[in-house]
Amino acid sequence: MSGQEVSCNFLVRNFKTRLQAGMASSRLKYLSLGVLVFQTTSLVLIMRYSRTLQADGPRYLASSAVVVAEVMKIVICLMLVFKDHSYSVRAFNSVIRQEIVYKPMETLKLAIPSGIYTLQNNLLYVALSNLDAATYQLTYQLKILTTALFSVLMLRRRLGIYQWLSLLILMTGVALVQWPSESSVVAEKASTSTGSQFVGVMAVLVACCSSGFAGVYFEKILKESKQSVWIRNIQLGMFCLVFSFVGMLSFDGDKVMELGMFQGYNAVTCTVVTLQALGGLVIAAVIKYADNILKGFATSLSIIVSTLISYFWLQDFDPTSIFFVGAALVIGATFLYGYEGKKPANPSRA
Repeated sequence: MSGQEVSCNFLVRNFKTRLQAGMASSRLKYLSLGVLVFQTTSLVLIMRYSRTLQADGPRYLASSAVVVAEVMKIVICLMLVFKDHSYSVRAFNSVIRQEIVYKPMETLKLAIPSGIYTLQNNLLYVALSNLDAATYQLTYQLKILTTALFSVLMLRRRLGIYQWLSLLILMTGVALVQWPSESSVVAEKASTSTGSQFVGVMAVLVACCSSGFAGVYFEKILKESKQSVWIRNIQLGMFCLVFSFVGMLSFDGDKVMELGMFQGYNAVTCTVVTLQALGGLVIAAVIKYADNILKGFATSLSIIVSTLISYFWLQDFDPTSIFFVGAALVIGATFLYGYEGKKPANPSRA
């Protein structure tokens, strides 16, 4: 075989290898985005369904669901650390001691965001108990605004013209989504719980602020340390578990003592808790394998699917022309914000 033939064969094999690697990367990218759309949409819809479901017996405690979700997150992260160390018990024990037990000050840094995340997770249950899935999804996109503002203040990050413009469009779109229609005003006057819409919106707004601050704070900690994301999530989860457990006893202690913390649990509740626990891991996968443009596409697709299912299945949503204009602005702002954001951010919890 001549040298030219050997060179051609080498080039062909090299091309095939690169092509296969590119195809595998593309599959992972769109698979992670598909999982994100499924997780985001199904979590919102099933959580809304679980909070409005009329079932026999008491309804499950939102504070209890937050506690169980934190336990699941910690267990999943421990398993991932175990996997990263080739399933070696000795290496696993060593890294846990070295990175968590022997570094108490590093671990204590996670106390602040963990308390805020615990508040945020409880507020999402309050929001979806009072808002339909579509309105919640669109209003919750204000976390883009709060995250951007905290990034500028805490990380000294500079935003481009497209990003500032997208934030202005986002605020306009959310304002239109919340614009009251004649039917909603009549329904509110006829309802005995006139404050439910207000309570839901306020819960989402506070959750957006807490999400923005905690996410940027967690990102800053990740950038300043060499610890893995999973170790940091274990540290975060430990404090979240303590805070959420104390919160459950403080607000629902009497109910827990009477009927137990798992009162009202069923298959729907277990699904909600599992999806919430997996949320942060899904976001980490998307940030690793995809970019901001495709993440914006996934978010927009999730909003559309949530709106359709909320209207046709849950039947708790009556859209207006103003709502559709606002929804279009929110979706457009989501794409526009990621236009200049080519660099992926550090993964954070949902």
